[in-house]
Amino acid sequence: MKTSTAVLPPFLLLDRLLENWLLEDIGRGDRTTGGLVISNSQIFQAHWIAKEAGIIAGLPIAARVFQLLDREVKFVATVAEGQWCDRGGVIAEMQGSLDALLMGERVAINLAMRLSGIATLTSRYVAQIADLPPQLVDTRKTTPGLRLLEKYATRVGGAGNQRMGLDDGVLIKDNHIALAGGIGKAIEQIRDRIPYTLTIEVETENLDQVAEALAYQADIIMLDNMPPEMMREAVQIIREKCDRTKIEASGNITLDNIRIVAETGVDYISSSAPITRSTWLDLSQKF
Repeated sequence: MKTSTAVLPPFLLLDRLLENWLLEDIGRGDRTTGGLVISNSQIFQAHWIAKEAGIIAGLPIAARVFQLLDREVKFVATVAEGQWCDRGGVIAEMQGSLDALLMGERVAINLAMRLSGIATLTSRYVAQIADLPPQLVDTRKTTPGLRLLEKYATRVGGAGNQRMGLDDGVLIKDNHIALAGGIGKAIEQIRDRIPYTLTIEVETENLDQVAEALAYQADIIMLDNMPPEMMREAVQIIREKCDRTKIEASGNITLDNIRIVAETGVDYISSSAPITRSTWLDLSQKF
């Protein structure tokens, strides 16, 4: 499997999100925990168990959730980010006040289950092409509010990131091409208006569009929903004309066909599936 290059987003960005999610869940207070006749000055111990096997992701974020409630909470991950854990394995141990451990539980564990599910499915896609040069990358098809974390999880699973947002680079799609009156016109208009450091990528659906994107010096050419034979021919044309142009394959990528796509010689394979088709990995907190 390709090595994970996941970098946790800075908490300067994440804390506001985490605080809002805690406020959504806590509301005016935890009526259940608050109703127990137990001193909150006591220190309690708890642990997290994986109720199904998979790749674990999101434990540093879970730890932050508890620490926003009580800085004295100690959260120790017993598995590394990106590590496989068998069913029944203990993935984290913690100790702290009862209020913090119970009020933070749902937000923290929901995030870890979501991110672990993404990392687990991503790793299955990556494993299909692990011995081939192309890299799997994600897309902007993410849950609103969770993009930073979901894209972090795909990296934990061994994939890379495509654009984080619209300001990361230019991606000229079919609607842009139609509005501009062609690929060449779209590239010319946009190139005059963007910082020189940004790359220009063009979505193509046939060999004529590939030729036009090459003629106007697109930095990246996306081969969108092309059959493998056409994709292989497009790769050969691009490599012969300009070896600096990167090639991305996209469109209906599945576990069954990702290897066929990778064998065409593209540089990147973009897919929303690791995020949009993943299920949560079941985790549980026990005292």
